[in-house]
Amino acid sequence: MRLHFHFRLLAAAAALLGASPALAKLYVVTTTQDPAAITRAIGGDRVDVKPLAKGFQDPHFLDAKPTFMVDLHRADLFEVIGLDLEIGYAPSLIAGAHNEKIAVGAPGYLDLSQGITPLEVVPLADRGQGDIHPNGNPHYWLDPENGRLMARAIAARLTQLDPAGKQAYADNLAAFEKTLTAKEAEWSVKMSALAGQSIITYHRSWTYFLKRYQLQAADFVEPKPGIPPVPAHTLDLIKMVQGKHLKLILMEVFYDKRVPELIAAKSGAKLVTVPNSVGGTDAVKTYFDLFDTIVGAMSSAAGS
Repeated sequence: MRLHFHFRLLAAAAALLGASPALAKLYVVTTTQDPAAITRAIGGDRVDVKPLAKGFQDPHFLDAKPTFMVDLHRADLFEVIGLDLEIGYAPSLIAGAHNEKIAVGAPGYLDLSQGITPLEVVPLADRGQGDIHPNGNPHYWLDPENGRLMARAIAARLTQLDPAGKQAYADNLAAFEKTLTAKEAEWSVKMSALAGQSIITYHRSWTYFLKRYQLQAADFVEPKPGIPPVPAHTLDLIKMVQGKHLKLILMEVFYDKRVPELIAAKSGAKLVTVPNSVGGTDAVKTYFDLFDTIVGAMSSAAGS
């Protein structure tokens, strides 16, 4: 009886050991929610994904928590937005993780900005201009076509790290791109009524989004990037919005709404407050949800 029990125990252990390689998943850590959402779509059940920032947090300012280093210590892949978005915390996290796989330049480190064409490149940046990103505006995920490029880069890197999953990653990428193409047509139709308009935005988060849908930023609630609103600039904005009959003020969910609400109240413009990242609200769970929400809110405000 005892021998039979031990035999069964050993057999179960052997089965578990034999099955473990098939069950092993790539552990992917991303700085923000958007590459995390795309990685889940491409990786499927072959990946576990952990984003560091919440979708309702300002991704410029994230505390380098010790728990993040623990996650990175066991990561197979670390994905960053790049263009200095994470410059305040990513280097210290990588150093503290003691994981050679995710060192800059290693296969386990993926800077997704390398695959896109950056806008607002400032060769000679002056910190007196505010929170300037010399290599370009880092909010490129807000152009859905850049989401396509991100997905391709992620699929290629997952395939490099996990060759056995090549076909699964290719199939998932094809499905993602097919859905994206159909969604882009839908979003373009809804945004077409706003084409050519000038609007006010809070931060320079929306550069890529505005270019994609042929809008212009007349000015920003922040007098300079990363600098909170001041009364004199706010008064100038109210006069501008009134004088130019601007219709929309677009802002992210994590900024203080009081000044934008004041501008809207004094000028008659509509304030549109939306997430600029997956997870920014409970309803935004996927990359497609993000644009459904932004486009839906903007088209509704314009129509009203």
